[in-house]
Amino acid sequence: MPFTPHPSSRIAVFAAAAGLLLVPLTGCGAADEPQASSGTTASTRSTGSAKTPESPESPDALKAPAPTRVTVPSLGIDSTLMRLGLNEDGTVEVPPAEKGMTAGWYAGGAVPGEPGAAVLIGHNDTRFGKAVFHDLHKIAEGADIAVSDGAGEESHFTVTAKESVRKDGFPTEKVYGATGDRVLRLITCDGAFDAAGHPVDNLIVYAELR
Repeated sequence: MPFTPHPSSRIAVFAAAAGLLLVPLTGCGAADEPQASSGTTASTRSTGSAKTPESPESPDALKAPAPTRVTVPSLGIDSTLMRLGLNEDGTVEVPPAEKGMTAGWYAGGAVPGEPGAAVLIGHNDTRFGKAVFHDLHKIAEGADIAVSDGAGEESHFTVTAKESVRKDGFPTEKVYGATGDRVLRLITCDGAFDAAGHPVDNLIVYAELR
């Protein structure tokens, strides 16, 4: 898991308390190409992201080893992680459609295992077919999510909840809000398609460090 911060069905939500501009992933569609100005990306089911106007990467992201792989044994998900930053228009990058089987880590959030909310973004489907988070809706509470880094360390997270939300009602503070806890969010697109062929919902999985 590019999108425009615009107050419409592709909505931008302002988190004043956190000083961030946070936007749900939109503009997904099996036949689409990534469009840096259209909402979030191109392929069919991606996620949400955040803009930190003054620093595209969090301080923790610059100190701790970057995550390199995510696995969800119960779903058979095993993916390397690409680093995602911001597009020129301040929207969060998502994995390109041709790398639909690869998830990404948004470096503007926390490093998985460090204090704060770490965000991983992945497509559900792309124009090339099934993508890395295709089966994410099947994840169960209590499931294990493992994230490893370049130093060989592995952090294990336990799924505490999941929800499917309308993109125009994205729970910004709940997903991106400041926290001293070590938590993880996995986000993809979900739900029915609108007239333009884009999913109208986001699927969010919440997990906490064991």
